Amino acid sequence: MNTATTQSPMAFSDHRPGFFARSEAWLDARGKGAWIAAMVLGFILFWPIGLALLAYMIWGKGMFSKSCKSMKQTRHMTRSSGNSAFDAYKAETLHRLQEEQDNFEAFLQRLREAKDKAEFDQFMEDRAKANHPDENSEPA
Repeated sequence: MNTATTQSPMAFSDHRPGFFARSEAWLDARGKGAWIAAMVLGFILFWPIGLALLAYMIWGKGMFSKSCKSMKQTRHMTRSSGNSAFDAYKAETLHRLQEEQDNFEAFLQRLREAKDKAEFDQFMEDRAKANHPDENSEPA
C-alpha cells in the first residue's frame, strides 16, 4: 500500500508555506502601501491580476476597515514580555495615554462645537441685519 495515500492531510502541514502565503506575509509586513503598490503593478502588468488583488484587499483582508499597521500594533501591545513589572507598567502607561487621547479628542470636539456655534451666531446676526435695515437712517 502507498504511504502517501494513507497519511492524513495534516501530515503535510509542516512544509514550507506556498508562494501566495509567503507573498501575503511579505506584503502584510510592509503595510497597506505595499498592498496598493502590488495592486497597481498588477493592473499595469495584466489587469485581471490587479482586479483580483483589489477584490482580495477589500473582501479578504478587510483592508479598509482597519489598517495593517494598527492590527500589528494591537497584537504587539497585548503581547506579554515575560516581565510582570514591565507588563504592569506598560498596561498603566497605555491606559494613561489612551485616557489623554480621549480627553484631547473631547477637547477638540468642544472647540469644533464652539467654532460652529460662533459661525452660526454670526450668520444669524448678519441675517437679522439684512432683514431689518438700520432704523436710524431716514428714508430719502
